[in-house]
Amino acid sequence: MSASEPEPLVAASSGVGTDVVCLGESMVAFLPSRAGRLADVPSFTRAVGGAESNVACALAAAGHRARWVGRVGRDGFGDHLVDTIAGYGVDVDAVGRDPHRPTGVYFRTDEDRATDAHEVVYYRAGSAASAMSPATVPYDSVAGARILHLTGITAALSADCLALMRDLTAPRPGRPLVSFDVNHRPGLWRDGGASAVLLELARRADVVFVGADEAAALWGAAEPDAIRAVLAEPAVLVVKRGGEEAVAFERRAASFALSNAGRAEFPPGGRKPQARRHLRHGARGGAPVREGEGWGKAPRSGPAPDAPAPGLAAPGLAAPVPGLPAPTGPAHPGPDTVTRAPAPRVTVVSPVGAGDAFAAGFLSATLRGLDMRTRLRHGHLMAAAALTAPGDLARPPHRARADRLAALDEAAWGTLHLGPGWTGDDQEVRTP
Repeated sequence: MSASEPEPLVAASSGVGTDVVCLGESMVAFLPSRAGRLADVPSFTRAVGGAESNVACALAAAGHRARWVGRVGRDGFGDHLVDTIAGYGVDVDAVGRDPHRPTGVYFRTDEDRATDAHEVVYYRAGSAASAMSPATVPYDSVAGARILHLTGITAALSADCLALMRDLTAPRPGRPLVSFDVNHRPGLWRDGGASAVLLELARRADVVFVGADEAAALWGAAEPDAIRAVLAEPAVLVVKRGGEEAVAFERRAASFALSNAGRAEFPPGGRKPQARRHLRHGARGGAPVREGEGWGKAPRSGPAPDAPAPGLAAPGLAAPVPGLPAPTGPAHPGPDTVTRAPAPRVTVVSPVGAGDAFAAGFLSATLRGLDMRTRLRHGHLMAAAALTAPGDLARPPHRARADRLAALDEAAWGTLHLGPGWTGDDQEVRTP
């Protein structure tokens, strides 16, 4: 086999019986020994970095059956990644090993990604993960899971990776619930294709996470209602507003609980045929958009809604984004339920990894069938665990403690102040 031909996965093991499959690139991360510019940092500590594997590790640590699907090189760094991620209790049986391409690595500073002081240098061009494609990642490795979690990072790695993302988010019978974290990394989108591609993929997903700052940079929409106007198709949209709050938009007609078989199950008396059909088959093809060498189609969704959602530019229609393909169909039927959950105050140790942890906490609560406010609070609590520990991964709080905190009334939640050690034996700090 030549170096230009990616090697298939060794085993196309099935995802049946898995709660969440997380697919994407994981790399060896070199974390600085102290604060400062990369030019000034004298030494680094080896760790694991990767948005999707971070979510898988956090979910496994929280007691869920999680699988990570990716590709690494047949090298020592690949061995380290697979062994470390497996050590968290994550199923790594479907990870591919590429004999011709290396495992990606990167170096970063410890400052917040949202600031100019943050530096990250990737050595991932031509990595094993960049060869992921519909040909090298069998669909059986994700089929049967209750949730398939993806991020926009994978779409930026190569044309083959983008083709895989389009394949995984395409409508098909029995598709797992697709969770998509926009995770915009400007340094990976040097051709300027991020706005169109990330909009396309987000509109095809069932649950979408996006930061208000990301949405402003990508689509010129900074406020939650404006973001929902752009992303009207997903059944659930979670807008993260940094350390301030998270806002969830959920279609009443699309409310569901996950069954053990991985299907979306609707409550008695719900609008089963219409809502189930849309969740399973997702968005359908429409106007073309361009990204690098590949062409795709901006999605459109199903039948017209029977009531306008708050903040939409037109009844049930996604708002057009200047310079990008217009939505070609209506959004989910029914109005939105809007839920807001303020973030607790946190003493930050490391500002990296909170977004992945939030997604893990939210998905964990979703798997447990908890209400929307509780899902958002579990997202905040998991994010607080990451923020109060060094590195990208942190021990999540014990479920009983997280449940107790998530159940606090509004006044008590508003006094919550979490600091280092709060997920262990140390107690959280409350302030007046």
